[in-house]
Amino acid sequence: MSHANFPMNDKLKPQSGNGNRHASFSSVAACLILLSVAIPPVAIAQGFGGPDAVENQIADDSRPKPAVVEERLLQPWFDWKQTIQEKSGISFGIDYSALYYGASNSLGDDAASSGMVRFFGSWDLLGRGTKNSGALVWKVENRHAYGDVAPSGFGLGELGYVGILAPPFSDQGSRVTNFYWRQRFNEGKSTLVTGYLDVTDYVDTFIGGSPWTGFDNFVFSTGSAAMFLPNDATLGIAAATMLTENLYIIGNISNAYADSTDPFNRSFDRFFKENEYFTSIEIGWTKGQQRIYQDNTHVTLWHVDDSVMAGAIEGWGVAFSHVQHINDQWMPFLRGGYAQDGGSLLQKSLGAGFLYQPNSKGEFGLGLNWGEPNETTFAPELDDQFTLEAFYRFQLTQQLAITPSIEYIKNPALNPQENDLWVVGLRARFAL
Repeated sequence: MSHANFPMNDKLKPQSGNGNRHASFSSVAACLILLSVAIPPVAIAQGFGGPDAVENQIADDSRPKPAVVEERLLQPWFDWKQTIQEKSGISFGIDYSALYYGASNSLGDDAASSGMVRFFGSWDLLGRGTKNSGALVWKVENRHAYGDVAPSGFGLGELGYVGILAPPFSDQGSRVTNFYWRQRFNEGKSTLVTGYLDVTDYVDTFIGGSPWTGFDNFVFSTGSAAMFLPNDATLGIAAATMLTENLYIIGNISNAYADSTDPFNRSFDRFFKENEYFTSIEIGWTKGQQRIYQDNTHVTLWHVDDSVMAGAIEGWGVAFSHVQHINDQWMPFLRGGYAQDGGSLLQKSLGAGFLYQPNSKGEFGLGLNWGEPNETTFAPELDDQFTLEAFYRFQLTQQLAITPSIEYIKNPALNPQENDLWVVGLRARFAL
């Protein structure tokens, strides 16, 4: 989901090294990745990764949706794209998203806004039309602020909040997010990806954690803000398979440091020579491959090596998530994480809430999070923070979604003059 790009400052850089006490973790993780491919799985979802992963996003955007304006005026465009896919194996999507924030008080600017355009797609080059297909997957973007402050830097930079609001909405300019090979095995029941990855596509994914369609605040996304995450387009490898009808495993090893604006520069040297890795293993339970996002319980273990460039002190942590779909309308969730060093924002995090679809044209979300700032990233004895977010996304047309939101922040840890902050937001996404 491209969450991992937040502006670095001196407080986010490592203050000391912790040696190599977890040196064997990367090797163990790599072995588990290979094991996950080798085990004959019973079932796995065809689309590897979370809802924001490229192929899943294309499928969702192409699907007709109930909307306030029911007529799909751009149906010829989607018919043409379908023809291209059938003839060449190339499927693609284009979207534009915009976001505005206004805050009740701040240390600096009271408002932030930005937009982004993305071009993403996949090209089936091996086994087209079979369950064991191989594809080249890509995503390129341009992220641009409308004013002086982009939303991704609004929390830390302007509000004094140890957290990130809408991480992808930055002023980074042109960049690469994905460029990798995706291969399915075992009649489509196992998946391997390797190349330049966005780890939030497959690590601790949550259907409500997308900053394009769900919660904005990072505490409701990957790792609940208590996990180190590399920047997008990090060179790595990940794999997933089902161990039983209900039990699955996902493993990952990637560079701890990546530069999305210049991803190919020294990335192989960093992976094969410098050996500064982010690794993760996730074990999860689901009702079945078709319900992996709606009904899911998982635990994710992660480790990051010392990396000055990535702003990481060697550390490790654990994240957990439980989400359940009830009566095709309610989706309560409980998520959290713990970090020991690692350069994360929070060292302890616990969140709960629900998603609710009162009708097929909209979705309401409400979440509450408690977080303890990571003392090795910032400073000891900072105040615990409480974050409440509510949003309502409604489908105005089949391609345009509008999402107003409101957030309440109690005790922003880097702004002791303020006990309470309110942030209102308005997001729009137009997908082709």
